[in-house]
Amino acid sequence: MNYKIKIGGTKVLESREALDGTMIRRRRETPDGRRFTTYERIEMPQLMVRKRSGEKEAFDRDKLLTSVRRSVGKFLNSELEVEEVVEKAMEILYQNESEKVTSEQIGEAILEVLAQMNEVAYVRYASVFRKFQTLDEFEKIIREQREKK
Repeated sequence: MNYKIKIGGTKVLESREALDGTMIRRRRETPDGRRFTTYERIEMPQLMVRKRSGEKEAFDRDKLLTSVRRSVGKFLNSELEVEEVVEKAMEILYQNESEKVTSEQIGEAILEVLAQMNEVAYVRYASVFRKFQTLDEFEKIIREQREKK
């Protein structure tokens, strides 16, 4: 179903904070009775990303969401948790007070968040991000995580 809904003509039924207050979830209803949900997020300055190749590009939140989804598989319980990981990582990136970040900084921010949320997701993301080639690399990161506990 592809609906084109003009948001201006809708009625807000419910509003609540989502993702630690960084987003507002609104439940809406159209004049003809259809209901849908919108999410509103504070718009931050556009980040520029310097990739490993040296190339620069505008930060793409959807690309990061896809990357996290693919890397961690089903070790996060919902799409909302994936959103939460990306949102918290972005908070870390914006704390640097620079509009320029490297792909390494983005990956490390994701790892920092995953380390607190889910150990297996952390190891999976680290293996993709750091391009593990051997079992020794897996063993090393697992050992490091156990030592941090």
